[in-house]
Amino acid sequence: MRIVIGVLCTSLWLLYAGQVLSLVNWPLAVRLGLQEAGDSNDLTHRLELWTARFDVLWLWTLPVAGVMMLIDHSWWPYAAMIGGSAYVDGPGRELFKVLGLREKGAWTGSPREWSAIKVTFLAVIVLGGAAIATGLAEAV
Repeated sequence: MRIVIGVLCTSLWLLYAGQVLSLVNWPLAVRLGLQEAGDSNDLTHRLELWTARFDVLWLWTLPVAGVMMLIDHSWWPYAAMIGGSAYVDGPGRELFKVLGLREKGAWTGSPREWSAIKVTFLAVIVLGGAAIATGLAEAV
């Protein structure tokens, strides 16, 4: 199970790379569908830009934990718990933020994009939880 979760966690480098791209080249990230279009004074644009900045500082933790799981590094259980926590907290907070915005009529993305966002956030939250549980099971 550790190997499967390690592979899945390592694949999160793709999501991390998307946030790095958002910082380096926002227009390209918009064209690729990673971010929503909006002028630089738009509140949603500013929120997403700052979120990308924070994500780049923090969300490398679970992909690194995945690599540590695969090579069976002695610290992998602790890295999995830390990285898993980041991936439960961040996407969970973002999901609830968007739900709150949508409740007040601030629609973000098309219905198709919203479906993809929900599925992605939920999958990442479940993977983060699995990493936490796996790390706890090994550490205890």
